[in-house]
Amino acid sequence: MHIDPHRAEAGVSPSASASWSISLDDVSVTYPNGTRALRGVSLDIAAGEMVSIVGLSGSGKSTLIRTINGLVGATSGTVTVGPHTVTGMRGRELRRLRGHIGMIFQGFNLADRTSVYRNVLVGRFAHTPSYRTMLGITTPHDRELALGALDSVGMLEKVWIRAGQLSGGQKQRVAIARALTQEPSVMLADEPVASLDPPTAHTVMNDLRRVNTDAGLTVLVNIHLMDLARTYTTRMIGLRDGELVYDGSAADATESDFEQIYGRPIQPDDRLGS
Repeated sequence: MHIDPHRAEAGVSPSASASWSISLDDVSVTYPNGTRALRGVSLDIAAGEMVSIVGLSGSGKSTLIRTINGLVGATSGTVTVGPHTVTGMRGRELRRLRGHIGMIFQGFNLADRTSVYRNVLVGRFAHTPSYRTMLGITTPHDRELALGALDSVGMLEKVWIRAGQLSGGQKQRVAIARALTQEPSVMLADEPVASLDPPTAHTVMNDLRRVNTDAGLTVLVNIHLMDLARTYTTRMIGLRDGELVYDGSAADATESDFEQIYGRPIQPDDRLGS
């Protein structure tokens, strides 16, 4: 079926379901090899907040964000997302929850040989009967969501291009569109700009900020760059060796605060630059 991207109504973005709050109560994670990735982390994130999780590699950032959608199970403590207790969830129940949690990865996780449009429609799989998915049957609502999401991140003109032909920044924006197509209640981004050049990184962060401000969606972004955290998020969580060492305003965070989070003096690589 052919879809003319020019017919997508300008400015239409996918409607999000109600945003969810997130709560971690004394959460610890110990991996089978004995590594303690999180140590007694407690925090509450209100629905609609835009929060950065800042720390060096190995600080527990990725583990924390993965406990929220159940990719990593808490060894102890309780994780709550919206009305759901994630801790202990399994199987179909956990898959259903993940259908409401958008996830953006550093490596994009797109199917390079498939069109941008088909990649974005993957966001509907959790909300689509399996027979429709197997047969490639999409509804008008699904198509509207996919095209609206692509339009909202400035990628509508690329709708029929294979994902493998896109630049890294374009792939990440398609990944954001895919997550938006889920109509999520929470958006999680795990180091989404780590492999991007500075101008593209700013574009992607601005897309995530607009997701937060326009849709009122709860957004958590793992990042280690102090200037991006200050510019694009309102609240910052600092992790060091799996422990919460900062929780406050991102804009007001001082260099001393960042040094406490990093456990060392500020270095040039701690800023993205222009």
